[in-house]
Amino acid sequence: MKKLSHYDKSGRASMVDVSAKADTRRTATAHAFVRIRPSVLKKLPQNPKGDPLEVARIAGISAAKRTSELIPMCHPLMLSHLDVEAKIEARGVRIHAHATTTGPTGVEMEALTAAAVAALTVYDMTKALDKSIEIQDLHLVEKTGGKSGDYKRGA
Repeated sequence: MKKLSHYDKSGRASMVDVSAKADTRRTATAHAFVRIRPSVLKKLPQNPKGDPLEVARIAGISAAKRTSELIPMCHPLMLSHLDVEAKIEARGVRIHAHATTTGPTGVEMEALTAAAVAALTVYDMTKALDKSIEIQDLHLVEKTGGKSGDYKRGA
């Protein structure tokens, strides 16, 4: 059984030492879904605060760049690319965040942070219309690169 990597021998939380790891190309995609009533979805284009999907996209990108400030044991990464897609569907807004870097550690947390903050932003921009909005299904979809190899959810 694998051990948790963010603890030292005495059980204290610690940042993983990646200094001996080679730089490799790494990618990650994360997902979140914001469940919103259809009547509220119809009003999104008229939102007086601006286009919620575009604001959410920018918020997700900004958040991913600050992941190491938010999650204590994350390494600061130089992101090569980060994109957030937010699309309206019948029951809400589906968000996908894609992160890429070349470095000694992965970008899963950056992709997850981007998806989470984008979802929170959709909530913030629509909460005046409905307090029952739910953020659901935040998860890693896939990742590539690194010692642990590739991962694809459900595969």
